[in-house]
Amino acid sequence: MGDALDLSSGGEEKPIRTISSREVYRNPWCRVREDVIERAATAEGPAKRGIYGVMEKTPAVIIVPLERGEDGEFVWLVRQYRYTVGASFYELPQGSWEVTEVDPQELARGELAEETGLRAERMTPLTDLWIAYGAMRQIHHVFLAEGLSLGETARDPEEHDMTVHRVAVREFEEMLLDGRVMDNCTAAAWGVYRVWRERQG
Repeated sequence: MGDALDLSSGGEEKPIRTISSREVYRNPWCRVREDVIERAATAEGPAKRGIYGVMEKTPAVIIVPLERGEDGEFVWLVRQYRYTVGASFYELPQGSWEVTEVDPQELARGELAEETGLRAERMTPLTDLWIAYGAMRQIHHVFLAEGLSLGETARDPEEHDMTVHRVAVREFEEMLLDGRVMDNCTAAAWGVYRVWRERQG
């Protein structure tokens, strides 16, 4: 994954300036703030003010649990009900511990075990991605998990309906196209893994 993640602007000139910020809502899982902003003047007109709503969540992980054997290549998925869209979908194991300071690999191993019961001999960091950064500030650390063994799960109460599925890679990629997998984080993590794997030679 290279150097530590730099969350700064890298010195680029920002076209939007924050004038003020206020918290409008908080619960154990997220914080919502509303900022008064000013967009920079352009050739078409002067600077303009407006508002920007931002949801902040603690760092999260998504794991690609991959199994290779004589019978082929398989990926482990979970299926759970997602209240916001009112339906159940398959997705890669993922989650957060609702704390700001966390070791990403420890979090990845913990979430994998909690949701699926799987333990991994090797956990390879692939990259970091922002989740839905048009409206939300949350980083997703992407890991490849290999050398898998199955143990007990330790799911949170809201994950009571979750089920675990061992799926052939070919079938999983069909699921990405036929609507059984609609989680953009799952699709992005798998795309990152495929690019990473091609570069391994």
